[in-house]
Amino acid sequence: REIFGTENPLGKTVRVGDRRLRVVGVLSEGGQGMGMTTDELLIVPVATAQAMLNSNTLFRILVEARSREQIAEVKAHVLKTITQRHDGEEDVTVITQDAILETFDKILNVLTLGVAGIAAISLAVAGILVMNVMLVSVTQRTGEIGLLKALGATSSAVRQLFMVEAILLSLSGAVVGVGLGYVGAAVLRHLYPSFPAYPPLWAVLAGLATALISGLVFGVMPARRAARLDPIQALSKR
Repeated sequence: REIFGTENPLGKTVRVGDRRLRVVGVLSEGGQGMGMTTDELLIVPVATAQAMLNSNTLFRILVEARSREQIAEVKAHVLKTITQRHDGEEDVTVITQDAILETFDKILNVLTLGVAGIAAISLAVAGILVMNVMLVSVTQRTGEIGLLKALGATSSAVRQLFMVEAILLSLSGAVVGVGLGYVGAAVLRHLYPSFPAYPPLWAVLAGLATALISGLVFGVMPARRAARLDPIQALSKR
């Protein structure tokens, strides 16, 4: 587009350094990947590249297998062929895509564990906060609890009341968090249209479920404390 505009470039020539090369094909847009912009990639014959760069060696050779099952066989064949052509000296390194993906998987696993650790700490802090809020609520509503028990409410009913309150408190925080997450994703998509910032449904549901479970776990102690209150002593503090 920069050189020929809307004109068909096939068969025309372009100057690369001190040489004129004929265009025989145009790559489709690929964007960036592995630190390289494929939209700025120029593919020329090996002999032409060696003459342009004044070099008789190759830094990298890319070989494509017909199927994934043949990768190991192709790797062994490539290594054997190059070793024979280098007078029996194994002076090359053959790396398969599976090995690269395995390395990336290890890195991602470490990052996942790190993020999971941070998330666990954040979850524990949030749970303790919910528990403290509920304990304060029990303290402030001691008289109401005593009145409920004096009117015939059982300890189980009082316990369930505070458990539901803890769950609602956790879920309200989770809903706010999900909303902020969607807003952040929308901002990312606006700033970087090519970035697929769409939170998966399972992650949203998992977040809500985690908030629900956290409310249940950290709301147990305040609820039990409220249920054990003596109605007479509770009313005396009203």
